[in-house]
Amino acid sequence: MSHDTDKELLHGYLRVRRADLLAKLDGLGEYEVRRPMTPTGTSLLGLVKHTASVQHDYFGLVFGRPGRALPWLAEGAEPDADMWVPADESRQSIIELHEFSAAHSDATISELPWDARGEVPWWPEERRSVTLQQILVHMCVETARHAGHADIIRELIDGAVGNGQGDPNIPAGRTAEEWAAYRARIEEAARAAASAGRSG
Repeated sequence: MSHDTDKELLHGYLRVRRADLLAKLDGLGEYEVRRPMTPTGTSLLGLVKHTASVQHDYFGLVFGRPGRALPWLAEGAEPDADMWVPADESRQSIIELHEFSAAHSDATISELPWDARGEVPWWPEERRSVTLQQILVHMCVETARHAGHADIIRELIDGAVGNGQGDPNIPAGRTAEEWAAYRARIEEAARAAASAGRSG
């Protein structure tokens, strides 16, 4: 397989995972997309903001192709300011940032060769020097990780799972009662293992 083919393959995976993440906002109100769903404050819109922001800098600043100034990533910004969305930042502004970040990144991926060199200033000095290949793999993994977080967050909000009707990874036609029975079986197995002392 050629480097160009490898690059196209990974770029395709990145595009799919971006779309998966963004789709998790569909059909939800302002509170639902911003609501902190974990003890550390993870929210759907925060995941989109974070992923768009880091993608923007990995494919921008790292390769000398700056895009926008992102105040929540600037020196002196509040810690984790990229992980949540204040009331005065609109949902549409975050979606537009995601779209801009994707387009800016796609241009870098398309225009630079597989082995183009860059530098990640926020990584330890001994591994700051990177290639486009490394960053493309890194962002595929990063985006997929956060899309998985969004899957769980969305299920906790309204029970929606997977990528909608026809998702081959979700059993078709299972009723709420069947899901409850399935979950109960898993709970029973977990309790049985715990009472038997099976930890390894």
